[in-house]
Amino acid sequence: MTLPTMPALTAMARAAGEGLTARGLICAAAESCTGGLIGHIITENAGSSAYFAGSAVVYSYAAKEALLGVDHATLTAAGAVSPQVARQMAEGARRVYNADVAVSVTGIAGPGGALPGKPTGTVFLHLSARDGYSRGAHHVWPAGRSGNKLLSAQAALGLLQDYLDSLA
Repeated sequence: MTLPTMPALTAMARAAGEGLTARGLICAAAESCTGGLIGHIITENAGSSAYFAGSAVVYSYAAKEALLGVDHATLTAAGAVSPQVARQMAEGARRVYNADVAVSVTGIAGPGGALPGKPTGTVFLHLSARDGYSRGAHHVWPAGRSGNKLLSAQAALGLLQDYLDSLA
């Protein structure tokens, strides 16, 4: 598997930004295993403040609960690396940033941290939009820590672009 490069990811973010701007939409992100990478990539493009409200880096359970309103019972029952938490993270980011659309990612970047049924490289992503559009994704990336983060950021930007394409 070929890893995405930062210039390629920045170009993806630029294209999404153009789509957001054309539709007058604001986006946000909620990041766990990517540690702010999605926000970094989006803000590599000049003028991104016109369509990007911000990114919440929520690594711990406490941060997910306090900043995004992720339900404690969901965290303890399903675990932080789950589709349920990814959905609540995206919904929380959209609410906190008053954004039209938000993407989230939670996962196990590696090299350690694997759990039963959740190997290293497992990620769950979600996109939540104000108009009711909601979509999740699940991947198990085969790369090391940095590669898994890059692949997760690429998948998040892909979810955002898919949403924008659905509006066309």
